[in-house]
Amino acid sequence: MRWKIAVAGLILACAIPAFAQKLDVKIIDRQDKEDGYEYAAVYNNVAVGKSFKVHGATFTLLLPDGRLAIVNCESKFAEHAAGPVGNRRSCRTPLVENIQVDFNGDKAKLIWPVSLDGKKMQSETYKILGIVDKPKSN
Repeated sequence: MRWKIAVAGLILACAIPAFAQKLDVKIIDRQDKEDGYEYAAVYNNVAVGKSFKVHGATFTLLLPDGRLAIVNCESKFAEHAAGPVGNRRSCRTPLVENIQVDFNGDKAKLIWPVSLDGKKMQSETYKILGIVDKPKSN
């Protein structure tokens, strides 16, 4: 019985990293609005792919293989004594262009440095809206 549990644990431990992937990416376009808006992924000042109706922060991320990932984060619930209106907080957004992203399912956890020595990191989880194939060169 113990060996079955050990084997199941080993299989699970090996399978989890296969679903998650951490990559170094570059933010090539960004918008952040509380009201709803149309967002189209942009590459070299040209809209690529379809447009999305969104709220909050939306980024186009350039992946290492040249594909584009479009991610969005709406305001988050945060418990406060200010009532229902005060129980939302804006999504954290990186000010830098080069970040790390931990992709897992339809979620993308953006991670970026917020200290001079690069040791203190900030993060926020975004929803993946779509992946666009590598844009063709003109």
